[in-house]
Amino acid sequence: MMFAPLGDSAVVVKLDVGIDAGLLAAVRELAAGWKREGPDGVTDVVPAQGTVTIFYEPARWVGEPGTPYERICRAITAVAEKIHAAREPKNAASGSDAARQMEIPVCYGGDEGPDLAEVAAHTGLTEAEVIARHCGAEYRVQAIGFAPGFPYLGGLPPELAVPRRATPRASVPAGSVGIGGAQTGVYPLASPGGWRLIGRTSLRFFDPQRAEPALLRVGDVVKFRAVRRETPRKTPEKKCHPIGDTWVEAEAAGLRIARAGMLTTVQDLGRTGHRAAGVPSGGAMDAFALRVANLLVGNAEDAAALELTLIGPEIIFSRDTVIAVTGAEFPGVPAWQPVTVKAGERLKLGPSVKGCRGYLAVAGGIKVEAVLGSRSTCLRAGFGGYDGRALHDGDVVGVTPAERSVEAHWQIDGRILPEYSAAVMVRVLRGAQAEEFDESWLGVEFRVTPQSDRMGMRLTGPVLVRTNGEELLSSAVGPGTVQVPPDGQPIVLMADAQTIGGYPQLAHVIGVDLPLMAQLRPGDTVRFQTVSLDEAHQLVLAREYALALLREGLAGKFH
Repeated sequence: MMFAPLGDSAVVVKLDVGIDAGLLAAVRELAAGWKREGPDGVTDVVPAQGTVTIFYEPARWVGEPGTPYERICRAITAVAEKIHAAREPKNAASGSDAARQMEIPVCYGGDEGPDLAEVAAHTGLTEAEVIARHCGAEYRVQAIGFAPGFPYLGGLPPELAVPRRATPRASVPAGSVGIGGAQTGVYPLASPGGWRLIGRTSLRFFDPQRAEPALLRVGDVVKFRAVRRETPRKTPEKKCHPIGDTWVEAEAAGLRIARAGMLTTVQDLGRTGHRAAGVPSGGAMDAFALRVANLLVGNAEDAAALELTLIGPEIIFSRDTVIAVTGAEFPGVPAWQPVTVKAGERLKLGPSVKGCRGYLAVAGGIKVEAVLGSRSTCLRAGFGGYDGRALHDGDVVGVTPAERSVEAHWQIDGRILPEYSAAVMVRVLRGAQAEEFDESWLGVEFRVTPQSDRMGMRLTGPVLVRTNGEELLSSAVGPGTVQVPPDGQPIVLMADAQTIGGYPQLAHVIGVDLPLMAQLRPGDTVRFQTVSLDEAHQLVLAREYALALLREGLAGKFH
């Protein structure tokens, strides 16, 4: 095994070079073994193509001997040795951890496979021959990512390999079967995509309500079977029931959204344990601001709150309560302090005067159903939060009754806050492909583009040229990963980013500086400065110490 850091909160375990059934079995075995044998302090385990990436909480790995990174590497080695000692020679994986075989029914061509004719023309085969060869091969799941449940399948016959579309489609229907280079895969959800579509399946590859949300696991064996077209089923209309049995009950217990603002969603601190299924961590873009907002109103730090983007909502409160707004600053409410509101009071937030994303916590916490262990909204996959979407005008949002009351009209010491600015210097760790770029990206100014969102902050500035043109295997990424696509303009992945990616990894923004990125607006600027992994972990510990002091100082404010 070889170890490499992925930012300041993950370690990549590289098992071998290349892709084959034995390697995938080893990857699957280590990932499953860590879930059984690994100690606490790990948030996710992501198996991919020849690697297993383990995400950890640095503050929980402090101690002697060694740094948090050294300690978790030793723990991984111990788990691997334990797996090896217990391994049965002819049964490396069994039961729920074993590779499974799955047959996928596919309707090829026509509206379901609009690129089948192009694939046939490119390969010199007939459409029937393309279908026969696609169905005749046996595939293995190499990784799951890009979108929740999306399987990257190896084993495509070489003659079927075709380049991706020059211009990706804005929307690919769920269930579409595509070819991208030397791989094939299935789109679990309607999403943008550039693979060549040759068919569609009726199987549901991702369902957040299932105990195991992704249909496939890394290492599973897959075969496709051609079927005739079927009459499409009508998808039942989803109905939103935020709390209780009636809208009247919901309104009595919460707040009404008179105006939703630009993008207002329910968020908490995100999901853990589901990145192997392609589910992003999600949660608040500025986790620090959300944690403080909850502390100010007496909630647990991971309680659900409203994330406000650029233009805040107009809210009518149905009962007396206490709120706090942190992060971006909005007119109409003091920032970073608890505020008492009365039943029937209308709060108009309007455009932010500083920063991009604010967090409105309500005493007791926003009440929505937890999905996959979190109440955060996953916009791309349409689940969690309030019916899986941003709030609309007229929505009624429930609030959990508060267990404690709080004194209002005071504020915290501003020295605890991140140094938010429209022109920030963020600290980064070098990425896996940093040596394939010159040093021109350090210290220079990049500007945030309007195309930025919760998935990633797209930057424009000096074009970054990679010296190595080799294709990369898709590997784990996380919030803070700085990728460089072919156009040379970096993208800083954020809360809703995909779980694996194939672009070169230039750097990783350290965890304590992600709030600075989250508060940048289009047109704001960012510069990068490198630090060591040990410095990044010391900064994490300092931030946690400051929050511990805040919790202690707030103890006397609640009854």
